[in-house]
Amino acid sequence: MRYLVTGAGGFIGSHLAETLLDRGHEVVGVDSFNDYYDPQLKEENAAALDVLRLDLAREELDLGGFDGVFHLAGQPGVRSFGHVFPLYVERNVLATQRLLQAAVAAGVRVVLASSSSVYGDAERYPTPEDAEPRPLSPYGITKLTCEHLARAYAKSFGLDVVTLRYFTVYGPRQRPDMAFARILQALQDREPFEVYGDGSQSRSFTYVADAVEATVAAMDAGRGVYNVGGGAEASLLDAIAVAERVSGLTLDLRTTTAAAGDVRRTAADTARIGDELGWQARTGLEDGLRAQWEWASTRVGAR
Repeated sequence: MRYLVTGAGGFIGSHLAETLLDRGHEVVGVDSFNDYYDPQLKEENAAALDVLRLDLAREELDLGGFDGVFHLAGQPGVRSFGHVFPLYVERNVLATQRLLQAAVAAGVRVVLASSSSVYGDAERYPTPEDAEPRPLSPYGITKLTCEHLARAYAKSFGLDVVTLRYFTVYGPRQRPDMAFARILQALQDREPFEVYGDGSQSRSFTYVADAVEATVAAMDAGRGVYNVGGGAEASLLDAIAVAERVSGLTLDLRTTTAAAGDVRRTAADTARIGDELGWQARTGLEDGLRAQWEWASTRVGAR
Protein backbone atom coordinates (compact mmCIF):
# COMPACT_ATOMS: atom_id res chain seq x y z
CA MET A 1 0.00 0.00 0.00
CA ARG A 2 1.02 3.62 -0.48
CA TYR A 3 0.38 5.82 2.56
CA LEU A 4 0.79 9.48 3.45
CA VAL A 5 1.64 10.32 7.07
CA THR A 6 1.22 13.95 8.12
CA GLY A 7 3.28 15.07 11.09
CA ALA A 8 5.89 12.49 10.11
CA GLY A 9 8.65 14.45 11.86
CA GLY A 10 6.74 14.34 15.12
CA PHE A 11 6.65 11.90 18.00
CA ILE A 12 3.90 9.44 17.05
CA GLY A 13 4.08 10.19 13.32
CA SER A 14 7.72 9.20 12.95
CA HIS A 15 7.17 5.91 14.79
CA LEU A 16 4.11 5.19 12.65
CA ALA A 17 5.92 5.93 9.39
CA GLU A 18 8.84 3.67 10.32
CA THR A 19 6.49 0.84 11.29
CA LEU A 20 4.66 1.09 7.98
CA LEU A 21 7.97 1.02 6.10
CA ASP A 22 9.12 -2.01 8.11
CA ARG A 23 5.95 -3.81 7.00
CA GLY A 24 6.68 -3.26 3.35
CA HIS A 25 4.47 -0.27 2.57
CA GLU A 26 5.47 2.80 0.60
CA VAL A 27 5.35 5.85 2.86
CA VAL A 28 5.50 9.55 2.10
CA GLY A 29 5.71 11.90 5.06
CA VAL A 30 4.58 15.51 5.35
CA ASP A 31 5.71 17.93 8.04
CA SER A 32 6.04 21.70 8.28
CA PHE A 33 8.92 21.41 10.79
CA ASN A 34 7.53 24.42 12.65
CA ASP A 35 9.20 25.80 15.76
CA TYR A 36 6.67 24.73 18.44
CA TYR A 37 9.69 22.81 19.71
CA ASP A 38 13.22 22.45 18.34
CA PRO A 39 12.90 21.55 14.63
CA GLN A 40 16.22 19.74 14.87
CA LEU A 41 14.53 17.09 17.02
CA LYS A 42 11.96 16.55 14.27
CA GLU A 43 14.74 16.33 11.70
CA GLU A 44 16.32 13.56 13.78
CA ASN A 45 12.97 11.76 14.10
CA ALA A 46 12.52 11.84 10.33
CA ALA A 47 16.09 10.99 9.36
CA ALA A 48 15.15 7.60 7.91
CA LEU A 49 12.01 8.84 6.14
CA ASP A 50 10.97 10.53 2.92
CA VAL A 51 9.38 13.72 4.26
CA LEU A 52 8.03 16.66 2.26
CA ARG A 53 8.19 20.08 3.86
CA LEU A 54 4.63 21.30 3.56
CA ASP A 55 2.33 23.61 5.52
CA LEU A 56 -1.08 21.95 5.29
CA ALA A 57 -2.89 25.15 6.24
CA ARG A 58 -1.33 27.16 3.40
CA GLU A 59 -0.04 24.91 0.62
CA GLU A 60 -1.83 22.64 -1.83
CA LEU A 61 -1.92 18.90 -1.19
CA ASP A 62 -2.62 16.33 -3.90
CA LEU A 63 -3.59 12.94 -2.45
CA GLY A 64 -3.98 11.17 -5.77
CA GLY A 65 -2.29 7.79 -5.85
CA PHE A 66 -2.42 7.14 -2.10
CA ASP A 67 -4.28 4.23 -0.55
CA GLY A 68 -4.67 5.96 2.80
CA VAL A 69 -3.75 9.04 4.80
CA PHE A 70 -2.77 9.09 8.46
CA HIS A 71 -3.40 12.65 9.64
CA LEU A 72 -1.29 13.17 12.76
CA ALA A 73 -0.09 16.73 12.10
CA GLY A 74 -1.35 19.46 14.39
CA GLN A 75 -0.56 22.00 17.08
CA PRO A 76 -0.38 20.10 20.38
CA GLY A 77 -0.58 21.13 24.03
CA VAL A 78 -3.46 21.98 26.37
CA ARG A 79 -1.82 25.26 27.43
CA SER A 80 -3.44 26.94 24.48
CA PHE A 81 -5.17 30.01 25.88
CA GLY A 82 -4.35 33.59 24.95
CA HIS A 83 -2.28 34.88 22.08
CA VAL A 84 -1.31 31.40 20.79
CA PHE A 85 -4.90 30.40 20.03
CA PRO A 86 -4.81 31.49 16.36
CA LEU A 87 -2.03 28.94 15.78
CA TYR A 88 -4.31 26.18 17.08
CA VAL A 89 -7.09 27.27 14.75
CA GLU A 90 -4.73 27.39 11.77
CA ARG A 91 -2.68 24.27 12.39
CA ASN A 92 -5.53 22.08 13.66
CA VAL A 93 -8.84 23.27 12.23
CA LEU A 94 -7.82 24.90 8.95
CA ALA A 95 -5.10 22.36 8.14
CA THR A 96 -7.48 19.48 8.81
CA GLN A 97 -10.27 21.02 6.72
CA ARG A 98 -7.92 21.40 3.77
CA LEU A 99 -6.66 17.83 4.14
CA LEU A 100 -10.19 16.43 4.31
CA GLN A 101 -11.13 18.40 1.21
CA ALA A 102 -8.14 16.90 -0.62
CA ALA A 103 -9.05 13.42 0.62
CA VAL A 104 -12.58 13.77 -0.76
CA ALA A 105 -11.20 14.90 -4.12
CA ALA A 106 -8.88 11.88 -4.28
CA GLY A 107 -11.34 9.36 -2.80
CA VAL A 108 -8.79 8.30 -0.20
CA ARG A 109 -9.36 6.86 3.27
CA VAL A 110 -8.25 8.93 6.32
CA VAL A 111 -7.28 8.01 9.86
CA LEU A 112 -7.65 11.19 11.92
CA ALA A 113 -5.68 11.65 15.14
CA SER A 114 -7.74 13.26 17.88
CA SER A 115 -7.23 13.43 21.64
CA SER A 116 -8.71 12.47 24.99
CA SER A 117 -8.70 16.23 25.61
CA VAL A 118 -12.06 16.37 23.82
CA TYR A 119 -13.66 14.76 26.90
CA GLY A 120 -12.44 17.40 29.37
CA ASP A 121 -13.64 16.47 32.86
CA ALA A 122 -15.52 13.46 31.56
CA GLU A 123 -19.01 12.59 32.68
CA ARG A 124 -17.90 9.07 33.68
CA TYR A 125 -14.79 6.88 34.03
CA PRO A 126 -13.54 4.85 32.28
CA THR A 127 -14.79 7.07 29.49
CA PRO A 128 -16.44 5.48 26.44
CA GLU A 129 -16.60 7.05 23.01
CA ASP A 130 -20.25 8.03 23.41
CA ALA A 131 -19.58 10.21 26.47
CA GLU A 132 -20.46 13.88 25.98
CA PRO A 133 -17.39 15.82 24.81
CA ARG A 134 -16.77 18.92 26.94
CA PRO A 135 -13.17 20.06 26.43
CA LEU A 136 -11.55 22.45 28.92
CA SER A 137 -8.79 23.85 26.69
CA PRO A 138 -8.75 25.65 23.35
CA TYR A 139 -6.59 22.77 22.12
CA GLY A 140 -9.30 20.26 23.02
CA ILE A 141 -11.91 22.48 21.37
CA THR A 142 -9.95 22.56 18.11
CA LYS A 143 -9.49 18.77 18.15
CA LEU A 144 -13.22 18.29 18.67
CA THR A 145 -13.84 20.73 15.82
CA CYS A 146 -11.65 18.55 13.60
CA GLU A 147 -13.78 15.55 14.53
CA HIS A 148 -16.94 17.46 13.59
CA LEU A 149 -15.36 18.44 10.28
CA ALA A 150 -14.55 14.80 9.55
CA ARG A 151 -18.12 13.79 10.35
CA ALA A 152 -19.48 16.55 8.11
CA TYR A 153 -17.30 15.51 5.18
CA ALA A 154 -18.30 11.89 5.69
CA LYS A 155 -21.99 12.77 5.74
CA SER A 156 -21.96 15.29 2.90
CA PHE A 157 -19.29 13.91 0.56
CA GLY A 158 -18.87 10.24 1.52
CA LEU A 159 -15.41 10.67 3.05
CA ASP A 160 -14.08 7.36 4.39
CA VAL A 161 -12.66 8.39 7.78
CA VAL A 162 -11.96 6.84 11.17
CA THR A 163 -11.03 8.90 14.26
CA LEU A 164 -8.69 7.93 17.10
CA ARG A 165 -8.71 9.64 20.49
CA TYR A 166 -5.21 9.13 21.90
CA PHE A 167 -4.75 9.10 25.67
CA THR A 168 -1.37 10.57 26.83
CA VAL A 169 1.08 8.78 24.57
CA TYR A 170 4.66 8.45 25.82
CA GLY A 171 7.90 6.72 24.87
CA PRO A 172 11.10 7.44 22.92
CA ARG A 173 10.95 10.75 20.97
CA GLN A 174 8.21 12.14 23.17
CA ARG A 175 7.86 15.90 22.72
CA PRO A 176 10.18 17.78 25.10
CA ASP A 177 7.30 19.79 26.60
CA MET A 178 5.42 16.67 27.76
CA ALA A 179 5.55 15.53 31.38
CA PHE A 180 7.56 12.33 31.07
CA ALA A 181 10.17 13.95 28.83
CA ARG A 182 10.54 16.78 31.35
CA ILE A 183 10.69 14.40 34.31
CA LEU A 184 13.41 12.27 32.73
CA GLN A 185 15.34 15.39 31.69
CA ALA A 186 15.20 16.70 35.26
CA LEU A 187 16.46 13.35 36.57
CA GLN A 188 19.35 13.35 34.11
CA ASP A 189 20.32 16.92 34.91
CA ARG A 190 19.77 16.56 38.70
CA GLU A 191 17.46 19.57 38.54
CA PRO A 192 14.17 20.31 40.36
CA PHE A 193 10.89 19.37 38.70
CA GLU A 194 7.73 21.42 39.14
CA VAL A 195 4.50 19.47 39.58
CA TYR A 196 1.35 21.29 38.54
CA GLY A 197 -1.11 20.94 41.41
CA ASP A 198 -0.71 18.16 43.98
CA GLY A 199 0.37 15.38 41.60
CA SER A 200 -2.74 13.27 42.18
CA GLN A 201 -4.03 13.96 38.66
CA SER A 202 -4.17 10.66 36.78
CA ARG A 203 -3.94 9.51 33.18
CA SER A 204 -4.32 6.48 30.93
CA PHE A 205 -0.67 6.50 29.86
CA THR A 206 -0.25 4.83 26.45
CA TYR A 207 3.06 3.55 25.12
CA VAL A 208 3.84 4.78 21.62
CA ALA A 209 4.27 1.33 20.04
CA ASP A 210 0.80 0.38 21.30
CA ALA A 211 -0.64 3.61 19.87
CA VAL A 212 0.98 2.85 16.52
CA GLU A 213 -0.53 -0.66 16.45
CA ALA A 214 -3.97 0.81 17.09
CA THR A 215 -3.46 3.36 14.32
CA VAL A 216 -2.48 0.73 11.76
CA ALA A 217 -5.42 -1.46 12.80
CA ALA A 218 -7.78 1.51 12.37
CA MET A 219 -6.63 2.04 8.80
CA ASP A 220 -7.12 -1.64 8.03
CA ALA A 221 -10.61 -2.11 9.45
CA GLY A 222 -11.77 0.76 11.66
CA ARG A 223 -15.12 2.54 11.52
CA GLY A 224 -16.22 5.58 13.48
CA VAL A 225 -14.40 6.74 16.65
CA TYR A 226 -12.10 4.77 18.95
CA ASN A 227 -10.34 5.47 22.23
CA VAL A 228 -6.66 4.48 22.23
CA GLY A 229 -5.61 4.26 25.86
CA GLY A 230 -3.11 2.46 28.06
CA GLY A 231 -4.12 -0.63 29.96
CA ALA A 232 -3.65 0.96 33.39
CA GLU A 233 -4.32 4.36 34.92
CA ALA A 234 -1.69 6.05 37.11
CA SER A 235 -1.32 9.33 38.96
CA LEU A 236 1.53 11.68 38.13
CA LEU A 237 3.15 10.91 41.49
CA ASP A 238 2.88 7.19 40.77
CA ALA A 239 4.52 7.73 37.39
CA ILE A 240 7.31 9.78 38.98
CA ALA A 241 7.96 6.90 41.41
CA VAL A 242 8.26 4.53 38.44
CA ALA A 243 10.66 6.96 36.68
CA GLU A 244 12.81 7.12 39.79
CA ARG A 245 12.86 3.33 39.99
CA VAL A 246 13.91 2.74 36.39
CA SER A 247 16.52 5.52 36.49
CA GLY A 248 17.88 4.74 39.96
CA LEU A 249 17.70 8.47 40.74
CA THR A 250 15.55 10.66 42.98
CA LEU A 251 13.64 13.66 41.69
CA ASP A 252 13.67 16.98 43.55
CA LEU A 253 9.95 17.81 43.46
CA ARG A 254 8.52 21.30 43.72
CA THR A 255 4.85 22.19 43.47
CA THR A 256 3.08 24.99 41.65
CA THR A 257 -0.53 25.86 40.82
CA ALA A 258 -2.59 23.62 38.56
CA ALA A 259 -2.39 24.52 34.88
CA ALA A 260 -5.40 26.08 33.16
CA GLY A 261 -7.07 23.63 30.79
CA ASP A 262 -5.54 20.56 32.43
CA VAL A 263 -8.02 17.85 33.47
CA ARG A 264 -7.87 15.94 36.74
CA ARG A 265 -8.28 12.51 35.24
CA THR A 266 -8.39 10.54 32.02
CA ALA A 267 -9.35 6.87 31.88
CA ALA A 268 -9.98 5.19 28.56
CA ASP A 269 -12.74 2.68 27.99
CA THR A 270 -11.19 0.63 25.17
CA ALA A 271 -13.88 -2.03 24.87
CA ARG A 272 -14.91 -0.84 21.41
CA ILE A 273 -11.48 -0.97 19.81
CA GLY A 274 -10.85 -4.30 21.53
CA ASP A 275 -14.08 -5.84 20.30
CA GLU A 276 -13.94 -4.47 16.75
CA LEU A 277 -10.20 -4.40 15.97
CA GLY A 278 -8.76 -6.83 18.51
CA TRP A 279 -6.46 -4.15 19.94
CA GLN A 280 -5.33 -3.74 23.50
CA ALA A 281 -2.43 -1.94 25.15
CA ARG A 282 0.35 -4.43 25.87
CA THR A 283 3.10 -2.29 27.41
CA GLY A 284 3.05 -1.64 31.15
CA LEU A 285 4.09 1.73 32.52
CA GLU A 286 7.33 0.47 34.01
CA ASP A 287 8.48 -1.23 30.79
CA GLY A 288 7.47 1.78 28.72
CA LEU A 289 9.19 4.30 30.96
CA ARG A 290 12.31 2.15 31.07
CA ALA A 291 12.43 2.23 27.26
CA GLN A 292 11.98 5.99 27.24
CA TRP A 293 14.67 6.42 29.91
CA GLU A 294 17.12 4.27 27.96
CA TRP A 295 16.43 6.28 24.81
CA ALA A 296 16.80 9.60 26.66
CA SER A 297 20.05 8.42 28.26
CA THR A 298 21.64 7.81 24.88
CA ARG A 299 21.01 11.46 24.01
CA VAL A 300 22.85 12.92 26.99
CA GLY A 301 26.22 12.89 25.30
CA ALA A 302 24.81 14.57 22.21
CA ARG A 303 23.54 17.63 24.08
